[in-house]
Amino acid sequence: MSDLVETKQKTDAWHSFSSADVEKKLDTSVENGLTSEEATRRLKLYGENQLKEAPPPSIWKLLWDQFNDFTVMLLIAAAFISLIVSVIEGHVEWTETIVILAIVILNAIMGIIQERRAEQALAALKKLSAPDAQVLRDGVRQTIPSPQVVPGDVIFLEAGNYVPADIRMVETVNLRVEEAALTGESLPVEKNDELELAADAGIGDRKNCAFMSTMINYGRGKGIITNTGMDTEIGHIATMLQQVEVEQTPLQQKLDQLGKQLGIGALIVCGLVFVIGVVRNGFTGDVIIEMFMVSISLAVAAVPEGLPAVVTISLALGMQKMIDRHALIRKLSSVETLGSATTIGSDKTGTLTQNEMTVTRLWVDEKFVEVNGTGYAPEGDFSVDGKAIEMVNYQGALTALWLGVLNNDSELYSKEVEGFKVYGIIGDPTEAAMVVAGAKADVGYMDLLKAYPREQEIPFDSTRKCMTTIHKVNNPQDADISPFKATDKNVHVVAVKGAPDMVLDLCTKYQTMDDEQKPLTDAMRKKILAANESMANDALRVLAVAFKIEKKIPEEITSANMENDLIFVGLQGMIDPPREEVKEALIHAKGAGVRTVMITGDYPQTARAIARSIGLYREGTEIITGKQLEEMSDEDLVKVIDDVDVFARVSPEHKVRIVQALRAHGDVIAMTGDGVNDAPALKQADIGVAMGITGTDVAKGAADMVLTDDNYSSIVSAIEQGRIIYSNIRKFVYYLLSCNMAEIAIIFIAILVGWASPLSAIQLLWLNLITDGAPALALGMEEGDPDIMDQKPRPSTEPIINKRMTIGVIVQTIAITSVTLGAYWWGHHIENVAAGDFNVLASTMAFVTLSFSELFRAYTARSERYSIFKIGVFSNKSMNWAVLFSLVILIGVVYLPIANELFGTTPLDLFHWSRLVPLIFIPSIAAEATKAVVKKMKLS
Repeated sequence: MSDLVETKQKTDAWHSFSSADVEKKLDTSVENGLTSEEATRRLKLYGENQLKEAPPPSIWKLLWDQFNDFTVMLLIAAAFISLIVSVIEGHVEWTETIVILAIVILNAIMGIIQERRAEQALAALKKLSAPDAQVLRDGVRQTIPSPQVVPGDVIFLEAGNYVPADIRMVETVNLRVEEAALTGESLPVEKNDELELAADAGIGDRKNCAFMSTMINYGRGKGIITNTGMDTEIGHIATMLQQVEVEQTPLQQKLDQLGKQLGIGALIVCGLVFVIGVVRNGFTGDVIIEMFMVSISLAVAAVPEGLPAVVTISLALGMQKMIDRHALIRKLSSVETLGSATTIGSDKTGTLTQNEMTVTRLWVDEKFVEVNGTGYAPEGDFSVDGKAIEMVNYQGALTALWLGVLNNDSELYSKEVEGFKVYGIIGDPTEAAMVVAGAKADVGYMDLLKAYPREQEIPFDSTRKCMTTIHKVNNPQDADISPFKATDKNVHVVAVKGAPDMVLDLCTKYQTMDDEQKPLTDAMRKKILAANESMANDALRVLAVAFKIEKKIPEEITSANMENDLIFVGLQGMIDPPREEVKEALIHAKGAGVRTVMITGDYPQTARAIARSIGLYREGTEIITGKQLEEMSDEDLVKVIDDVDVFARVSPEHKVRIVQALRAHGDVIAMTGDGVNDAPALKQADIGVAMGITGTDVAKGAADMVLTDDNYSSIVSAIEQGRIIYSNIRKFVYYLLSCNMAEIAIIFIAILVGWASPLSAIQLLWLNLITDGAPALALGMEEGDPDIMDQKPRPSTEPIINKRMTIGVIVQTIAITSVTLGAYWWGHHIENVAAGDFNVLASTMAFVTLSFSELFRAYTARSERYSIFKIGVFSNKSMNWAVLFSLVILIGVVYLPIANELFGTTPLDLFHWSRLVPLIFIPSIAAEATKAVVKKMKLS
């Protein structure tokens, strides 16, 4: 047993050994399997064949994480300050305290829910495990629960089975395994137990192995289990998922930074005001209490109580708009992150392409026939040299299509979905592509089955690399369904398809486009091989078709007596075509300064062809493979990452390294994926984007966003919406911040010049939560500037308050402070009261001027760069209702007797309003003028 443990620890490259060596190293028997006693010992040694989850954080840890934030602490302090102020002023007011605490608790609950959802990826991984496995123990084939299989178990695999563990195959019979979820390979992988591969072969190239959670697509096989549980390839992915640290989004980091700056600034200003006031007015008890109250008012003014609520609501509304763009956001904070994306790391299959194999080109008798139409819908036409053709005039090409449909195990079907006909396939995607191509030429699948019923077949195998079917001729005289030269019912059509070079070796004649048969000369063989190479260079998967007519079928059907003297008909080239809308979306993304990098498990040649066809590939740039990645250091990868458009044949570890290199390069990356292999990279990226249709639960669980249509163009649309959302967040941060800074300056300057505080703490809280909050929320519903996708991505290090916003905040602070203090001074002048004494009229005039000027200038904050007249003064209906709501509230505060008593206000008459109205619009005029000046200065 000790030798076995040592072997397991030292040997990971089971694919590099022969099956006999694997049998020996794992001390097992292909003929008899393990004994029950040995299996029990190994189960104790290695543990159950299950993925292990890291213990989730406790609810208390999650709760502490939500409250362990400087801004949240300030909000909680503001809540209790509000309560203390009301108590000191002689009336206990719980409303503001309850509102603030409710905001904090709501944010905490939402944060905990998102944390819990984010950790469901590993649970989804466990669901992929096969429930049962058929193994050989004590020389008897038996079924056991898959968690009980151990290294050394001999296991049987059949079509439809999930692979329960990592396996080195020892016997394969036409075995094909669907590995797209693990490797990204778009087609089922053919397995061959006789191969011995290099030790550094990538997962996608290990064709003598099968891996846990993949599915047997075709054939059957037998193998030896080499790794179980967390030692499997999918176990390595689970380990990577657990090791990826969840980082704060740029928005979270910037809001935290802003909160700390506001808090520290508020404490400093409060301290200065308290000290200056006490020093100026004396160290009496009344003075100390009064200055303490003023300092509290300043602190309340400094903290934007409504900011967290507005941010949360804005992100939630943005999330709803994302759904209309086919993007489902799993984490609110990720909505904003999209707006700062500089790079999209996109999978090829299903995202840039349709994930539907399509025949796009035929070659028959020295002519290329282009096939239009994409996907599985049997809609499209045929052309030669760019001119549409009628297939009835090209009998050779028509025969090639007939053979592709006859020699086929796939089926095309259609169904009605919401009034639309949707097509799908049953069977192998490559064969299905040939059925669809035939349907485009009106080759009826069911008619062919009746006219040429299949009687026998020789299945495909990796040695012959071809498949043969034998069909009885039922209706030789029917011209519509009989392209073969058969006049006798007692004959059979032998249809062959396979690798072009192999099929060509079986042929002695070839069929012309005019349906004639000629000797297959060496010159024609060279032309066929050249055509095959030309199509392969365009990343087409090429299959050749041939046939012959047999009058007598031998009793024993073998490849030797059937696959000879064939008539070569032509080549069918197919590919998973690009989505039609991707090319335009790539141009749109490029214009927005967002680079796209293809990261795929497919071969370099295929990846290059697709990338070139959609305009992603820059000619002359290098395509880096997984093998090359393994030979590069992290530093070298970062150096070249900006010059690489395509990564091919990559493994899960490679994808994570690519994401890390892009981030180290300074990129904010949106990484797409659909398979289990993509989950670690999705979690590592700034924003992980999973496919909603073809994506596994694992990928969706690890992602921040799920595309409901699996379409690359939806990512670009989501980035646009993300930019709009971030722009809106900036707008209301700018709006709230300038309002709060003005409120601080108003009280600070008034105290410095020896005036009484113009505003009470209760008035400031009311302004921050109600009057400022409603317009700020309306700013979060803006549609965005018309040229938002013509701008370059903002630097991830850029703070929310950039140069443009800083100038705007300064101008607005000066403007609002000036008009408010002017109104306050004017109120004292009207009643001939010294400014140093508190005056209800002056305080009301200051309150009204501040409130109304903030409300009206909210319209100017709707765009940082465009004039309010350019975007339409009243085009945001939400803003109109928000301002109207706030105006009604303010009028009530001024004119309702109960509000006068609560807020310390008094009704104003027309004379007072005539003095205030000119002052109210000055901040709005200043804001529009600032935009024009800053635009000329070309500041960001």
